Amino acid sequence: MRKAIFPGSFDPITNGHYDIIKRGIPLFDEIVIAIGVNAEKKYMFSLEERKRFIEETFKDEPTISVVTYEGLTIDLCKKLGAKFILRGLRNPADFEFEKAIAHTNRQLSKIETVFLLTAAKTSYISSSIVRDVLRNGGDYTVLVPDAVRVSDI
Repeated sequence: MRKAIFPGSFDPITNGHYDIIKRGIPLFDEIVIAIGVNAEKKYMFSLEERKRFIEETFKDEPTISVVTYEGLTIDLCKKLGAKFILRGLRNPADFEFEKAIAHTNRQLSKIETVFLLTAAKTSYISSSIVRDVLRNGGDYTVLVPDAVRVSDI
């Protein structure tokens, strides 16, 4: 069984994340969207909200599941029996950052990282941009899946 972990903070999930996950579905038998918890980081959305946004977005995808975790992604992979980490690349800076992590993960385990290039129409979207648009009252709805709706920030 080809199981992949798609890790991130998803604060919130964006249409860029959505694109990578949807395109990953035919490549893997199962994709586990793993919301990492970092006690040092301040999030705009609670862990429960982020999980709910993702679960609602993929409620009709039987091969997608959502978990939360702390610690190393490779430890989660081992725990869940995943042999792959799925990651999206938007630009050269993402590549350099992700390459270093992938090499480290490969050095520490047998886990392979699979990279998908984001679609041109979503390559500019990041969670930090979405949060900035939200804080400033802009129309964030064109940047995120329908499940990500907030009444006030």
